[in-house]
Amino acid sequence: MTQTSNRIFDEMARLMNDAAGVAQGVRREFDSLFRSQAERILRELDVVPREEFEAVKEMARLAREENEALKARIEALEAKSDTKGEAKAASKKPKPAASEPPAEPPSTPPLGK
Repeated sequence: MTQTSNRIFDEMARLMNDAAGVAQGVRREFDSLFRSQAERILRELDVVPREEFEAVKEMARLAREENEALKARIEALEAKSDTKGEAKAASKKPKPAASEPPAEPPSTPPLGK
């Protein structure tokens, strides 16, 4: 009788192992199906991959820093130009206004009289 019970337990153990193997196969199949469906949905939504997003984010950061540096450089050059312009204006004598008409030469009487 002990042999019979061992066979039943052996068959039950084998059946459980087979069922576990089938369950793992079903799980792998479900995972791959779910992953492919998720990737298809993301492609249809036109979602950007993480790596591309990070690359563009880094490019934007570098461009922003470069713009700030150029802005500071332009401001420094404008300030330098303004101080030179003020120094030149102070050293020059004022010219007559351009709106005044030039003085006319005295008219000469006609010859022969």
